[in-house]
Amino acid sequence: MWKIPLSDINFDQKEVEAVQNVIYSGWLTMGEVTKDFEARFARYIGVEHAFAVSSCTSALHLAALALDIGEGDEVVCPSLTFVAAPNSIIYTRGKPVFADITSVTNLNISPEDIEKKITAKTKAIQIMHYAGIPCNMESITDLARKRGLPVIEDCAHSPGSEYKGKRCGSIGDIGCFSFFSNKNMTTGEGGMITTNDENIAKKIRTLRSHGMTTLTLDRHKGHAFSYDVTALGFNYRLDEIHSALGIVQLEKLQKSNERRLTLATKYQQALSEIQGLSVISGNGISVSSNHILPVLLPEEIDRAKFMEYMKQNGIQTSIHYPPAHLFDFYRRMYGYKEGMLPLTEEVSKREVTLPLYPSMNEDSVSIVCDAVREYFKKELI
Repeated sequence: MWKIPLSDINFDQKEVEAVQNVIYSGWLTMGEVTKDFEARFARYIGVEHAFAVSSCTSALHLAALALDIGEGDEVVCPSLTFVAAPNSIIYTRGKPVFADITSVTNLNISPEDIEKKITAKTKAIQIMHYAGIPCNMESITDLARKRGLPVIEDCAHSPGSEYKGKRCGSIGDIGCFSFFSNKNMTTGEGGMITTNDENIAKKIRTLRSHGMTTLTLDRHKGHAFSYDVTALGFNYRLDEIHSALGIVQLEKLQKSNERRLTLATKYQQALSEIQGLSVISGNGISVSSNHILPVLLPEEIDRAKFMEYMKQNGIQTSIHYPPAHLFDFYRRMYGYKEGMLPLTEEVSKREVTLPLYPSMNEDSVSIVCDAVREYFKKELI
């Protein structure tokens, strides 16, 4: 229905052949292909350990479990994020304590507000690299070390993003990645959890597969005949088909991200002339994966009318994100209310995400920008 969709997958015959090879192999559950995917991903990110999982939500849950977050523990986190991130804290009976963003041009969590929200109950810091633009990790990790707190990086937007020469997912204590269908690299559903900490890795390895001491593949190969269960684990494994897709997508990631940068730069140039419209982009210090193309509308522009206008022109748009602390569940559970995160709340009312994906061409960017320009001309006369 869309002339220009918000996102699109970057698949070709390579993905088809990778899936066919798995099917022909006769082994579908987590096995050698998944091990290969994990090893390749670990090398790419620059970490010792990478575990393929069923989703980024699974990765975030495992991260909270591996850090022993439990009843009464607090985790400082952003509200301008997908709700799976704060939900993962509640899964272990912890409490998400929301910190504000840095500014209306930097939508990442504010290190200064993180520090204000730390209490004696704080057990960890969870951050998210919004739109693929890395957070101020130097300030965050310095603060974390000073307070003795681990850092969980939500890297759902940032495979390939770099902060001062280090890839996101290798800077904090744990990195959590998403391979959902609209992400920079996709397996349809799936995710990855990364760490350099051997003790954390040991916990994740056990918890990912029911707390079992041996896996199905081990028993299939005759390396074991039975197993013990040493912890209350989960079925968070990734299968061979999704892993095969992940290997191909990882090979394409660098070029895909470069293409995203080219298109994002064209957007910035074309939209810079529109007074009052802000394109959210990197700061020049770090490397962004350019996962999405967020813009902030002026306060006088009605966002719903703007998005409807774009829809009528066949252009799909979205919002990233409604603030998590104002969802009904969080209001009822914790008494969170409007006014507690003023910058997050302002941005969440004005942000619109425009189409961006590697197979998008420059003409499509021009069509989107022309539509934006025409709407502003009509509304601001």
